[in-house]
Amino acid sequence: MTMDLATTIKTATELAQQATTEDKNHNYEVAARAYMAAAQWFLHATKYGTMSETTKINIRTTVDSYLKRVEELKKVTGQQSPKKQAVASGRTNHRENSKGGRDNDEEDADSDKRRRMQKFEGAIVSNPQVSFNDVVGLKHAKSALQEAVILPIKYPKLFTGKRKPWAGILLYGPPGTGKSYLGKAIATECKSTFISISSSDILTKWVGEAEQSVKSLFELARERKPCIVFIDEIDALCGQRNDTGTETSKRVVTEFLVQMDGVGTNNSGTETDNTGVETNSPGVLVLAATNIPWQLDTGIRRRLEKRIYIPLPGVNERAAMFKTHLGINTYHTINDHEWMELAEKAEHYSGADIAVVCREALLRPVRRLVEATHFKQVPNPTKNPEEPTNVWLACSPGDPHAQSMTLDKIEPDDLCNPPVTMSDMLAALNTQRPTVGSDELAKYQKFTEEYGQQGS
Repeated sequence: MTMDLATTIKTATELAQQATTEDKNHNYEVAARAYMAAAQWFLHATKYGTMSETTKINIRTTVDSYLKRVEELKKVTGQQSPKKQAVASGRTNHRENSKGGRDNDEEDADSDKRRRMQKFEGAIVSNPQVSFNDVVGLKHAKSALQEAVILPIKYPKLFTGKRKPWAGILLYGPPGTGKSYLGKAIATECKSTFISISSSDILTKWVGEAEQSVKSLFELARERKPCIVFIDEIDALCGQRNDTGTETSKRVVTEFLVQMDGVGTNNSGTETDNTGVETNSPGVLVLAATNIPWQLDTGIRRRLEKRIYIPLPGVNERAAMFKTHLGINTYHTINDHEWMELAEKAEHYSGADIAVVCREALLRPVRRLVEATHFKQVPNPTKNPEEPTNVWLACSPGDPHAQSMTLDKIEPDDLCNPPVTMSDMLAALNTQRPTVGSDELAKYQKFTEEYGQQGS
């Protein structure tokens, strides 16, 4: 789903301001609706927008406060939950007219189903503008996904008889290695419907609602087949069923198991194309991602029959990532051989870790500008005829061409964009440590040996 992040955040903020105003004016019902709308827009932004994990956490904290206030306002206004209202209405109608009560119950059920289906229709992703070529490395994973996803949809005749496409695929590995990014790339590469969900789309505080949401999700997927259902952080939905789990979580896992048993084919398991050749129906493919595969329920793990390990990048991939994340248009003084030096020093760093290192390195020259007390004029490195021929560059006081001045004395157009140096990269690398330790890597290796598929 394409979206304008700035517009989405602006809409959510305006709704939140409206909610606060109505709350202060004691218009509690209007305030509650505005709080809920703001929460939905903010959650939409965190799901489909590109932002840092810290920003996402801050937004989710804000959303939680909105939802808490909605519950408080419902108590103030005496509003009942939708399910309580339906139950109360059903009892009243049953006393008055049992047949009419059943009709109303059916209407309420249909209304709830339409609402859930509409919610998942909003999770359909279209043209995220990420291709397999944008994914650095992971040749094995990309090859396996092309075999499992692209080929069955593009060339269904190849998958006839006993040669069936996979019905469930699990991408697992350390955080920041590109699992969700691969999901976006698949949405671009394949021409089928792509529904991307997370636990927040399924879980709810109402008893029985989560299981119905799972059912509605797969009903929509079957209506739109061929369809790919991408479940990010599936461990939050389908963890192990044990004594410590809640009844709701157990029922959610059970519903997933029931629905996934039939996602691979239609009722007959096969269909005939216009040439009379019997082929396996592509149906619905469940593509899931997790950082902690060992916490998945055993039944879910069995149904995700193709389990692909997404490892940390190798040294060559890390060198390419440093170049990519620094930016091809960024002014820097790093030599070609120094990229490999950086990659060798970044062992156990994920792609996300390298991105953070580059962001830190990009900011270091800006800090030097703010702290500089001397500048000198140098030829403009951009060589753009529309820009000044000479620009000011921060330098040391001992430079023979240095002039004593501060940044606020220089016009923006006359300022030289300072280069990123190897020293900046090394300092940033020393600041940002890898997020995955040896103990975690050993767990992934053990899981791969027992259940997974090794790749690079």
